[in-house]
Amino acid sequence: MTEKQDERRDEETTRPAAADSVPLTRGLSTKLLLLTILFVLIAEVLIFLPSIANFRLTWMQQKLGTAAAVGVALVQGKPDMLSRSAQDELLMALCARAIAVRDAGESHVLVVSRMPPDVDEQIDVNHTGAWAAISGAIDTALFGGDRMLRIYGKVGESDMGFELIIPDKPLRRAMMIYARNIALLSLLISLITAGLVFYAINRIMIRPIRDMTRSMLDFARAPDDPGRIIRPEPRGDELGVAERELSSMQEKLQKTLAGQKHLADLGLAVSKINHDMRNVLASAQLISDRLSRVRDPSVQASVPKLVRSLNRAVAYTEGVLAYGRTQEAPPSRRRIRLRQLVEEVRDMLGVEPGSEIEFENDVDPAFEIDADPEQLFRVLANLSRNAIQAMGSDAGAEVVKRLSISAMRTGSVSRVTVADTGPGLPAKARENLFAAFRGSARSGGTGLGLAIAQELVRAHGGAIELVESVGGRTVFAFSIPDQPVRIEEARSALRRPA
Repeated sequence: MTEKQDERRDEETTRPAAADSVPLTRGLSTKLLLLTILFVLIAEVLIFLPSIANFRLTWMQQKLGTAAAVGVALVQGKPDMLSRSAQDELLMALCARAIAVRDAGESHVLVVSRMPPDVDEQIDVNHTGAWAAISGAIDTALFGGDRMLRIYGKVGESDMGFELIIPDKPLRRAMMIYARNIALLSLLISLITAGLVFYAINRIMIRPIRDMTRSMLDFARAPDDPGRIIRPEPRGDELGVAERELSSMQEKLQKTLAGQKHLADLGLAVSKINHDMRNVLASAQLISDRLSRVRDPSVQASVPKLVRSLNRAVAYTEGVLAYGRTQEAPPSRRRIRLRQLVEEVRDMLGVEPGSEIEFENDVDPAFEIDADPEQLFRVLANLSRNAIQAMGSDAGAEVVKRLSISAMRTGSVSRVTVADTGPGLPAKARENLFAAFRGSARSGGTGLGLAIAQELVRAHGGAIELVESVGGRTVFAFSIPDQPVRIEEARSALRRPA
């Protein structure tokens, strides 16, 4: 399974850049162009219907105006001033069947060729609203062509009203020609507008976004390559801010990945030498056991130092290996007596009564803490070992070397304090206090003790901190809250008979 995952990861790493690029049909540029065309067309459609309606009304007004001019001439002149042929030519020019005038409430037919049997629609050009004009234009365009219209209204400042009987076929034909021209013009305007908007937005927005996308994809393929970090342009808008922030984030991520790679390489190296190191230490311990049986006083004086050195090497190796685990097991919490656990830590550290280091167990015998005993033991052991090693560096029999562990409870939170009389932590160690391989206070140390302690305390939902660190006093404290009680279990316990 692991080999398949590695092969899949290698394929993803080595696949060409084109596989990660966005196709042209799904790109922002194409979507922007299509949306611009669509929105301009919608705007043109909204303008199209009023334009057609206005054209229809204007056409009828023009026809009625021409008829009114002829009508005024006929009313003021002799009724038979136009011959029959002239009347026919006039009506043919107007595409009309009859012209009439209404004056003083009476209607008079001025010119007529062939009166239709009925009129399909009557239109007052002086009192046609916008919605009526639009609905009339739609009706004429869709269903017109065989209808007869009666168009009437006043023209100019004259008190006379004029009427025009005319078929709607010429009107519909003129409307369709006008609609075609408007449609073609709208399409042309849409394309030109879309092209200009596309060019402007593509230059201002889409191209920088495309460059950022390409930079992120390139950076994802090789995060350790400094040449793949985006070079922000000197812009003052939101895209410029985004480019600068992306560049800063890539630089920080690159530094973080470099540090993680260093730690990973270190962990791999430690895992490779683990087996051989254990064999060497085991052999050295066997030799030390043999040397302890030698009666030579000089040998007897050197054996304890050798044993202590071997124990430190074993602890060092086990600490590195413990930190190198991918994940600690979840804590198996229970109520434990902390004082007994502290005594076990003292026995493990080998601090005997009467030694140069005083070990004070100030935990109340009745004090209980809700925690995993093994993990809590490791926390106390790491903190205590660090304190003992720090105090061991102090020379002189007159220097007080004391390690004390105390505990107190506030509500449902237990607070454990580990204090020593060592020389205190240097400034570099305080800056990288809980950082693995960087927070060591002594030469040759790994800094894993505090890192492991912090990880275990956090697994319990608690926190660890450095309370005080000055010459002659260093205090660490960690707090662990009790695990919450489930409502169902509490209710069942209350219902259970005593």
